[in-house]
Amino acid sequence: MVIGIGILVALALPAGSMFRSPAGLRVTPEAVEKMKAAGLPEDVAAKVAPILGQEIFGKSAFDSALKTRLGEENAKRYGEMMAQNSEPVAPQLTASSAPLMLSIVPLIFLLFVIPGIVYGYVAGTVSSHRDIVAGMSKSMSTLGYYIVLAFFAALFIAAFGQSNIGALIALKGANALQAMALPPQVTIIGIITLTAFVNLLIGSASAKWALLAPIFVPLLMQLGLSPELAQASYRIGDSTTNIITPLMPYFPLVVVFAQRYVKKTGIGTMISIMLPYTVTFFVVWIVFLLIYWALGIPLGLQAPYTYP
Repeated sequence: MVIGIGILVALALPAGSMFRSPAGLRVTPEAVEKMKAAGLPEDVAAKVAPILGQEIFGKSAFDSALKTRLGEENAKRYGEMMAQNSEPVAPQLTASSAPLMLSIVPLIFLLFVIPGIVYGYVAGTVSSHRDIVAGMSKSMSTLGYYIVLAFFAALFIAAFGQSNIGALIALKGANALQAMALPPQVTIIGIITLTAFVNLLIGSASAKWALLAPIFVPLLMQLGLSPELAQASYRIGDSTTNIITPLMPYFPLVVVFAQRYVKKTGIGTMISIMLPYTVTFFVVWIVFLLIYWALGIPLGLQAPYTYP
């Protein structure tokens, strides 16, 4: 009920509220045709195609998108024309630049911690602030495995970033994919397949993303595909092979539970049982993603399929 009331209050905030994003702009096909009639070159108009119909909030974000697509010189020359001819978009609560969305992490923290503390006092499990600290400490203790992996992943990422290998792989990979002229859907299926294979060797989803993101995200951005789509593709590939990799932290626990009912159950037995589920999930979730993409259903709040 509290969440519902909060959502209703947020939606009722006026357009000029401090919680909403700046006003936005949307470049429409009609605006492009109008600008071409006013002297916009054909090659510049073609470069605007990836951002057609996208809602870009804030003047700085709009200028940055134009620089990315047109280059700095063309953005300076034609930026004002595009801003004047673009369709205005009202400020929104769910835009990535909205203060409400920028504060989403502390808001989620408060959303859970306040009801938890109230429940603890009412139920009698919390009698002082020491119990609250002890409860939080117990929950954080389960992150030990991730913290160890994150430490070594951070060392790898630092060395990886300084070597510029990630940028080189992304650039060469993007050029190779552009030369192959594959449909973007085929490229995404390849990303999902590669992630599923890497998941067999690295069990932690966060550590794996820390290793793959510096390659996947810029590579797909070079091809005009959004980071949100890269994340969705990664999540599909990561989740489908979890149950068949012995490196997943919970795999031994699953085997132990299975041995309660079949004492001869081992790693090989569990993998062979779960393999059909892995294949099924892999195919079905790829199909779901492609259907969402074809129908234009957003991946999330302000989460397009194309970049920028």
